[in-house]
Amino acid sequence: MTPLVALALSIGLLGGIATALYMKVGLAIWAGFIAWACFFHSGGDTEALKKTIFGNLWGIFCAALAAFILLNTSLGAAGPAIVVGVTVAIMVLGAHLKPFSTIPAAVYGYAATFAYLLQTAEAMVIGKLVAIDFRGNPILVVAISMVLGALFGLASAKLAGAITKKA
Repeated sequence: MTPLVALALSIGLLGGIATALYMKVGLAIWAGFIAWACFFHSGGDTEALKKTIFGNLWGIFCAALAAFILLNTSLGAAGPAIVVGVTVAIMVLGAHLKPFSTIPAAVYGYAATFAYLLQTAEAMVIGKLVAIDFRGNPILVVAISMVLGALFGLASAKLAGAITKKA
């Protein structure tokens, strides 16, 4: 069996399992798949797992910071553009630190967070953002979804490797 076929089978099987799990516990499967793709984009190995998780979480943190600033200030019509511009600049500057050096991973985390905040009814409110509730806090939902997605990425790579060796 070719490595690509083994990977397709592995991702197909684990993708189905991940979808069932995420739906059952109320996580964002699309955010999980973004992190899963980021894992392979970053090299598909244990180093990629670290890059993906730290980068995604850094982006999520920067997006959460932006959300808190937007909800607690009145900067006028240009406010969102200014806040996003400043927080993404900070996010990219974080690449000076090794754990946050994979800029695409941070961008995926930032984008996934704002996708959830802007597309989910009543997600972008202070009460939800500070709740200690992994199903109700959009930041925690995205963070958990992406960390699990990266772990599913690693599992799919390992399973594909095992299938390839046995075939």
